[in-house]
Amino acid sequence: MPRSLSVHGVPVPTLGLGTWKLKGDDATAAVRHALDIGYRHIDTAQIYGNEAEVGRGIAAADVPRDEVFLTTKVWHESLAPEDVKRTTDESLRRLGTDYVDLLLMHWPTDDVPLAETLGALAEVRDAGKTRLIGVSNTPPGMMRRALEIEPTLANNQVEYHPYLGQEPLLEIARESGTFLTAYRPIANGNVMDDATIQEIAEAHDATPVQIAIAWLLGQDRVSAIPKSGTRSHIAANFQALEITLSDDERAAIDALERGQRMVDPDFAPDWNA
Repeated sequence: MPRSLSVHGVPVPTLGLGTWKLKGDDATAAVRHALDIGYRHIDTAQIYGNEAEVGRGIAAADVPRDEVFLTTKVWHESLAPEDVKRTTDESLRRLGTDYVDLLLMHWPTDDVPLAETLGALAEVRDAGKTRLIGVSNTPPGMMRRALEIEPTLANNQVEYHPYLGQEPLLEIARESGTFLTAYRPIANGNVMDDATIQEIAEAHDATPVQIAIAWLLGQDRVSAIPKSGTRSHIAANFQALEITLSDDERAAIDALERGQRMVDPDFAPDWNA
């Protein structure tokens, strides 16, 4: 079992499989393989268009459903309360399950008051359709407001890698007992060509990708969801759990931060808000 953190009494495996861009049989096979080799955290979203395939992968694996931490997300165009409830039910049908473990608001929006969306997420949770609720791509000021509105929030899923620090959000997570999930943890593969990370990787007989993941997983209140559809990469990412970096190595990676954001769509919030 991968190492885990606890939020509101629920254990969360810190390493998960991201499934963005995985489609069809490839998505099903990737999820099944990940679970077969030890992953217990799977991340998907309504907008990914693969919830049914992810659900089939979970069903095909020889792992009980209650041992799998499953996340899905409500797209930002469906954040009105009635849409949150309707699309969550649709997600559950596609996933072939009665509940998910974490249901997230997938990008904030100005079109629906935040309190209404968070209230709807809480209602879905109280109905037993998710164990935890949270947000994604939510900047620090907005995250603090969200926690004032709904103190039971558990998570903020954001882009986080050696070139994009998230210290203000980490501070909030540690203060509130929530956690941060890092997507794009290898910065679209840029870590593979980084001299600093390569040097650390050589010292551990590891790959730069494994080092970047280990750097994230070694932080308090942080999980990571590297995406891969390749069996060897899924297995290699899992082995990052075995790597422990020294304080000096961690500091060297910390120093790579340069505010380099890979994901910044037109509908993104003000990241300094």
